[in-house]
Amino acid sequence: MPRAALFDVDGTLTDTTYLHAHAWWEALRQAGHKVPTAALHRAIGLGGSDLLDHVLGESRDRGGDESINAAHKTLFATCHERLGALEGARELLHALYDRGWTLVLVTSAVGGELAAARRALDADEVIAHIASASDVAEGKPAPDPVEQARELTGAAREQTVFLGDSVWDMRAASRAGVTALGVLSGGIPRADLTEAGAQEIYEGPAGLLTRLDESAYARMERET
Repeated sequence: MPRAALFDVDGTLTDTTYLHAHAWWEALRQAGHKVPTAALHRAIGLGGSDLLDHVLGESRDRGGDESINAAHKTLFATCHERLGALEGARELLHALYDRGWTLVLVTSAVGGELAAARRALDADEVIAHIASASDVAEGKPAPDPVEQARELTGAAREQTVFLGDSVWDMRAASRAGVTALGVLSGGIPRADLTEAGAQEIYEGPAGLLTRLDESAYARMERET
């Protein structure tokens, strides 16, 4: 029976949360919107349209959304060559692969952004699938991205773990009926992740790696 290890990317495996927040802040500023970076930080993890709904309100004039999204992509692209993996991220992916897990990245990144993240992780040889938010009807916090990623592996919900750094990750995983684990490397408080459904929380990939044998991953291995 396959076991699926699903991963958010930004703030979970790559150190990009605050880069995205700044890119969104500048894109919105250019469009005449004043949105505090703290509000944008908490919204990272949502897809572009959902993020704009969250920070600007659903009743807004959506006529400028396309240009704001494009500006964000352009601004973030200036960081592509400098993106870095979080400490222990690559080693964690390899450790789980060696233990027999099927690995899937669950991300809204496409094109150059996705390629930059994959270069930063340098772990393509152990990643079985990339589940794109563009392939589902609704992004996180809806369960669709997590469910799609799980189905790519053929794993049961009881044999699936999703690791993320945002409340949107935890809500999506919980709604999909899989085990939700949180990391603090995206800057979201522990209490917020717990309230959103995180069953275990670690400082970051390196922290999880050192405690892998006492984590949900190890418990699932023992049960099968």
